[in-house]
Amino acid sequence: MDGKGPQTLCDLCLAQVCSRLDALCRKGADGSMSLIWAPLFPQELADQLLQKMVTKGMLNDTTVGIFRNSEKLRLRSASIRYCKVSAMAFRLALCPHRLLELDASWVPGGLTGADVISGLASNPDCRASLQMLALNGLSLNLESPEEDSGVFIGFSSLQGLKTIHLVNTDLTDDVLEDICTLPRLETLDISCSSVTELNALLKCKNTLRSLIAHRLYRLDTTPVRLLFIFTQLHALRHLDISYNHFANDDSERRTNGDETVRQLLEAGPQILPSLVSLDISGRKTIDDSALRGFVESRSGLVFLGLLATGLSSSPVLSSHENLKVTGEANEKQLWEALRRYRERECFVKEALIHLYHLTTDTDKPQPDMLKLVVEDMRSHPESPHVHLLATACVFNLTTRDLAEVMPVRLMSATVTQLLHAMETFPNIQQVQSNCLMALCNDYLLQNVPFDRYSAAMLVIKWLSNHEEPTLQRIAVAIISILVAKISVEETALLSNDISFMKQLLTVVQHKAMLGLVDPTLKFALSALWNLTDETPTAARNFIECQGLELYMEVLESYYSETAIQQKVLGLLNNIAEVEELQPDLMDEDLLEHILSLLQDSQMLVEVRYFAGGILAQLASREEAWTLDQELRSTILEQLHKSIMTWPHLEQEMVSYRSFRPFCSLLQTYQPSGVQLWAVWAIHLVCRQNASYYIHMLTKEGLMELLKALDTHPDTHSDVKRVSQSILRMVQEQQSPCEVTNSQTEPGKS
Repeated sequence: MDGKGPQTLCDLCLAQVCSRLDALCRKGADGSMSLIWAPLFPQELADQLLQKMVTKGMLNDTTVGIFRNSEKLRLRSASIRYCKVSAMAFRLALCPHRLLELDASWVPGGLTGADVISGLASNPDCRASLQMLALNGLSLNLESPEEDSGVFIGFSSLQGLKTIHLVNTDLTDDVLEDICTLPRLETLDISCSSVTELNALLKCKNTLRSLIAHRLYRLDTTPVRLLFIFTQLHALRHLDISYNHFANDDSERRTNGDETVRQLLEAGPQILPSLVSLDISGRKTIDDSALRGFVESRSGLVFLGLLATGLSSSPVLSSHENLKVTGEANEKQLWEALRRYRERECFVKEALIHLYHLTTDTDKPQPDMLKLVVEDMRSHPESPHVHLLATACVFNLTTRDLAEVMPVRLMSATVTQLLHAMETFPNIQQVQSNCLMALCNDYLLQNVPFDRYSAAMLVIKWLSNHEEPTLQRIAVAIISILVAKISVEETALLSNDISFMKQLLTVVQHKAMLGLVDPTLKFALSALWNLTDETPTAARNFIECQGLELYMEVLESYYSETAIQQKVLGLLNNIAEVEELQPDLMDEDLLEHILSLLQDSQMLVEVRYFAGGILAQLASREEAWTLDQELRSTILEQLHKSIMTWPHLEQEMVSYRSFRPFCSLLQTYQPSGVQLWAVWAIHLVCRQNASYYIHMLTKEGLMELLKALDTHPDTHSDVKRVSQSILRMVQEQQSPCEVTNSQTEPGKS
């Protein structure tokens, strides 16, 4: 995840290929895909396409089939990490390639190390070309090297191997013996494996440069023997004998390991003279004097792993500025720990605990640190402990204005990971709380690209099961912004789930019963207002959920609260725009109350405007009017009279997704009060955001309606005057206003 700068053209093209893979492929008899037409891909591009499919979670037995065409799609570095690929699909799609690197770690569904090795060994090119193999988390299923159809099956059949990763595997002593016969072996990671002794390492003592042996929980070797083996590894430059300090392993094995470390530190530079990197994180019994002697005697040392040892604040480290250290003494050490230990949950947790405390009051943007936190969350998708700590750190690193100076792509990935955490750990209250607090950031919700529809569904689901006041306010605030930012189509999808509407109305009802005027009530009203905007299904659900009755009560009980009145009347406007729902608003008491708001000169224009909108919509359809005609005549008269007293507004009061609801109001046969309200509204928003709304006027055909009003002999002079003002604004736009994808309707607030 590169959070800096825009995506490359290559990356965008690969994403497009992935999104259209079904259209670009045909399916074979076994269900696997193959490209209908494939050019000769540049080799690096084939690797990138595979990686993009992995990143998007779409690599499986079906899609991996496109790589059976090894002439056009030539893989060299292949990763199928965490992808569900069967042994047969692996053999058919990946083994024909002349691979240099293969990462098949944590592949679910039964793929074994034996499957991988036998498949690779079946290709003579691979037997010589493969240099790196990672099988972390797999069952090797190799009791000992054996023959398979005349082909020798074992790691040593892949003679080109230089690097092998076998973390969390059932590696046996016999298989380790086979591995160590490889003539070019340089890097070996056998962490958390089941080996019991390391004598086999003596076979590669002249080539092995890096040995990673974190938490060998079944190792049954004395410290003296271990130290002897290490002293024979003449080429060794990096040694990792760290330990999981949270594990409940055999205390004797832990003690033996600690004693080996102590002896190694005190042995002097004649032991492992080429060593420049040592990791002893998690070894809590080592004292400072042993560390000091080791560091001072190794002038070429470049790395020390000291996380969870109590030694990372040792004074001896301050005199070696170029020495990289994993520890908890400062943010630099924690950054190094999060970077190096991404797949070690024990160390990730330890680092995150200290990072949280160090960043609690930070005002310094740390995009590199945030990137590592997000990547560590991805590396442990099912770990509640990692996510509890990581989400708290995300909040610290993005709170206040920090998010605004972070790369947008990084923030997009961060939000996506927060949503994943909410979805994965619905019953862990603190994870949910951390995510909600991190998401409640206006900049994130308004400007960062992510799946807002799914986010809204997740947050409303949380809201339906929790009533804690502070978090409820946060959740409703998030929903109110998300609903304003999603598309009309996505709003319609939300509307199909009536529980969404019910939950927000429940919040309003609870607050109204207590007579409260607080942010939670305002956010809930804003969310409902946006949810019903040009969405008839939502408006219909609102009525079916007795929302109309509730809102009539709110209108009366919150008469002096302008902000509440505005939001309530805004939603009733949305209902009034739906012809089939207008009969539900034909209530004499309701309309007389709304008329009184329109006429009240002491009431702010923000309220009178929306009162006028409801009345204009209902009075515009004489044939559908079911109440007393005298009331309609009064409404039309008062509409015109009231609007003429309204002042020009400088601040934004309303925004529209489209002008479609105005079309019927602008007809030349409409009463002047109806027409005047419509043109006043259009003039208001065009004056405040000309580039957006003038483009909308032209696109939706309202220019013709305005011109018709201007030229019609029966049009009232007040209506003509405002119409002409709008037409002049349009004329002043010398070139057509093109609105970019990012310039979206801002929604109600």
